[in-house]
Amino acid sequence: MSKIVKLDFCSLEFKDRVVIAIINEGIHIDYYYSKQIANTCLDYFKDQPFVYLTHRKKSYSVDVTKYTFVNDLKTLKGFGVISTSLSARNAEIENLFISKPFEIFDTIEDALIWAKQVLENDEIES
Repeated sequence: MSKIVKLDFCSLEFKDRVVIAIINEGIHIDYYYSKQIANTCLDYFKDQPFVYLTHRKKSYSVDVTKYTFVNDLKTLKGFGVISTSLSARNAEIENLFISKPFEIFDTIEDALIWAKQVLENDEIES
């Protein structure tokens, strides 16, 4: 079962311990928007480990230099990008700023399999 939370600039679908973000067309994700997403995830998951997936269905921009706080989110265990377009290349740059497990996927199914593995590995290491 999943729960969808709509913010002014995106929708967040919570499935088990995974959140899938779909950002609205034309949005520029800066520190303010990133913090809103992070706070919504932390409110939902509480102290549970989770994986963040962004499904790049629409065109938008990201200020990757504002991602540094993401590395301090203790319960965030992985960051994945689902895209088959040029935005997948942009995601490779994002990887330089994120010290969590990071992957790029062509399909949501592959991303969800990876997210499950990341969470299982975290449980083994804990």
